[in-house]
Amino acid sequence: MNTEVNTETETGAGTGTVAPSLTVVVCAYTLDRWDDLRTAIGSLRDQRRPVEETVLVVDHCRELYERASDAFPEVRVLANRERQGLSGARNTGVAAARCEVVAFLDDDAAADPDWSARLLARYADRAVVGVGGLVRPWWVTRRPVWFPREFDWVVGCSYRGLPEQASPVRNFIGANMSFRRAEVIAAGGFRTDLGRVGKRPLGCEETELCLRVAARRPAAVLLHEPAAAVRHRVPAARATWAYFVARCYAEGLSKARVAQLGSTRAALSSERAYLRSTVPRAFVRALRPGRPGGLRTASALVGGVGVTVAGYVVGRARRPAGGADGGRS
Repeated sequence: MNTEVNTETETGAGTGTVAPSLTVVVCAYTLDRWDDLRTAIGSLRDQRRPVEETVLVVDHCRELYERASDAFPEVRVLANRERQGLSGARNTGVAAARCEVVAFLDDDAAADPDWSARLLARYADRAVVGVGGLVRPWWVTRRPVWFPREFDWVVGCSYRGLPEQASPVRNFIGANMSFRRAEVIAAGGFRTDLGRVGKRPLGCEETELCLRVAARRPAAVLLHEPAAAVRHRVPAARATWAYFVARCYAEGLSKARVAQLGSTRAALSSERAYLRSTVPRAFVRALRPGRPGGLRTASALVGGVGVTVAGYVVGRARRPAGGADGGRS
């Protein structure tokens, strides 16, 4: 990865000094999401605090690259220069970014008008090396009555159990996150042997990067800022039981891989709290008298946990492919 970093004076709002500059990286791989991509780019264009630079990285799709280059003259459109997949595309964006902070917005998400300002304001604190925000689900069809809000991570969104006020967290949700660019580079970028490739529902590359960033600088803060919000499109295909089960299983596999790469304790710290507190409370709520779809929701909670654990067990039994550094760019 390119190691040149812009150094600009930075502090927070109200201090009278210059805030850090911002590059937003959007990664796309298919023309099937063209309308979503136009909405995502439009939301960045409409930010109240202008984004200095928008970089669209196209993941091995020549037709999309050519169409986007023509349609978005104000956007730097690049081809993924690394291994195919979301991690390689993100690394390409980080390497090309010219600003001090690099944020990531999914190609099927749209940022609130004050998103950039809310993210950047938190970088006034030098201890903060990354800021992530709220990801609201935008269901194309009606939200399934059985779908637990505690499992909104299945569709790439913020779930019940996350902090409702600005708070340090272990890791971010990939649809809405940002970092000081220098920190991503120093940590080695996203592992290209983790993360989504096309429609394969694997992930946790964000978690693994956050763990490495924190390991490098134990005093550093990764901050969840719910006021920095985006909406994330949830198509009908992701509102099904089949997708729910497949995504839970893939999450277990992904978590197992992250645990193999580093500290199992660190890799599963949030999950332990989630299983001890968030899920039991959700189960009790689901079984309250008069709750619509309560029994189905309770079944989804139990099934989701069971399938995720099964994926983790299978993943732990597999022999890791490559060494600890085999997937970094």
